[in-house]
Amino acid sequence: MKGRASGERGKTMRQLALCNDELAGAEGFDRAEVIPLHEEAEEPRPARGMRRAGWLLVACGLALLPWLYVLATGLPATATAAHWPVAWVGLDALEALGLIATGLLAARGDRRHALAAAASATLLVVDAWFDTTTAAAPGGDFATAVAMALGAELPLAALCGRLALRALGRHA
Repeated sequence: MKGRASGERGKTMRQLALCNDELAGAEGFDRAEVIPLHEEAEEPRPARGMRRAGWLLVACGLALLPWLYVLATGLPATATAAHWPVAWVGLDALEALGLIATGLLAARGDRRHALAAAASATLLVVDAWFDTTTAAAPGGDFATAVAMALGAELPLAALCGRLALRALGRHA
């Protein structure tokens, strides 16, 4: 049904173009004006459940704002994590999976690459942030963290972000 409707619309648009060309060449007409058959449709209003979920997320985000103050004033300056290597290996493994998935989906022309690209960009920015903020005092570890952030993580995040935004713009 959808294919048929778009085929009929294409046929109508070709007929308008032919009429336009005929009128433009007729005596007394310098140029014919083409009037579009339909205006751009407005975005449909989201379903009630989607609106509720959206407002719930806004409320949760606002509720986190006072919590930021509690964390900023209550956390110790240093801490020891029992599973520090597991946390970093897990984060980097998720980044690798995200980049592989984004690459494979994009190479196949699958629109879902936008989802993987957005997630990968987020993980890469988080990695750059935590690498630089958890590095030891200025020196070797910090210099390595900044070099990785500027040379790999943030450029890859920008590429993934661009892929995600391009896909959104193309299919919106």
